[in-house]
Amino acid sequence: MNFIDKLERKFGRFAVNNLMLYMIIFYAFGFLLEMTNPGFYYTYLALDAAAILHGQVWRLITFLLAPPSYNVLWLVLLSFIYYSLGRTLEQIWGTFRFNLYILIGILGYILAAIIIYLVWGVSYLLTADNLYLSMLLAFAVTIPDMKFYLYFVIPIKAKWLGVFYGVMIMLEFLQSNGPGRVAILMSLLNFLVFFVGIRKPVQTVNQVKRRHEFTQKMKAGTGSGPRHRCAVCGRTEQDDPNLEFRYCSKCAGNFEYCQEHLYTHVHVTEEKLRS
Repeated sequence: MNFIDKLERKFGRFAVNNLMLYMIIFYAFGFLLEMTNPGFYYTYLALDAAAILHGQVWRLITFLLAPPSYNVLWLVLLSFIYYSLGRTLEQIWGTFRFNLYILIGILGYILAAIIIYLVWGVSYLLTADNLYLSMLLAFAVTIPDMKFYLYFVIPIKAKWLGVFYGVMIMLEFLQSNGPGRVAILMSLLNFLVFFVGIRKPVQTVNQVKRRHEFTQKMKAGTGSGPRHRCAVCGRTEQDDPNLEFRYCSKCAGNFEYCQEHLYTHVHVTEEKLRS
C-alpha cells in the first residue's frame, strides 16, 4: 500500500465528485467579473504573495477564477477540453486521486508565489494556466494512445501531444529567469509528485482494462485454484498470502507479477507473443 492509498482510506470521503464542473463554473464567474469590472481580479483576487502575507488569505482560492481566455469562443472550447480531460482522468483514477492531483497543483502555484516573493522580493502574479495543462501530461501518460484531432481534422495521439508540450516546457524553462523557472517547476508539482516521486500512484487505462478482463476470467473460472500468479517465479497468493501482485503496463498481453519481480522482469513485447 503506497502513501496515496493511505490518504484515500483516511480522507477519501471528502473527495469532490465531478470537480472539473466546479472549476469550469469558477472560469465562467471570473470571465463575467472581468467583463463587468475590468482589473478587479488583479487588484483584489490574484495570487499576490505580498498581499497574502499581509492578511488577504482569500487570494489562495480566488486566483483560480482567472479563465484561460477572455475570448468567449476560446473560453467555451478550452473549458470543454479541460472538462473532458479532467472527467476522464477522474473516471480512470478515481475521485480522490484526481482531487489530490488538482490540489497538489494548486499548492504548487501558492508555494511558487511565496518562494519567489521571499527570495527575489517580487510579487509574481500567477494564474493557473499550467494547472489544467498539466492534466494533458497526466492524460498522455494514462491514455497514451487516445487520439485528439487538431483543428478537428488532424489526428494525433495523446502521447505525442504530451511530448510536444513537455519539450515546450523545457525550452521555456531554459529561457526563463530565476522566478520564471520556479514558477514553471512548481506549476508541474502535481505531475512530478504523481509520475516521478511516487511509484504507481494511479492506474493507466490499459491496467484498468486488464484488471477487468482478469476479474471476468476469475468469475467465469471454476475450482479453488489461485487467483494470482507471478509470470516470472510462478508463486501465487496461496504460497504467501502477504504477496502483492500487479499487472505491468509496459508488457504486451495480460502478465501479472509479484512485488519482487514487478520492476525487475524483462518486458514482454508483441514480437515475443507472436513468436
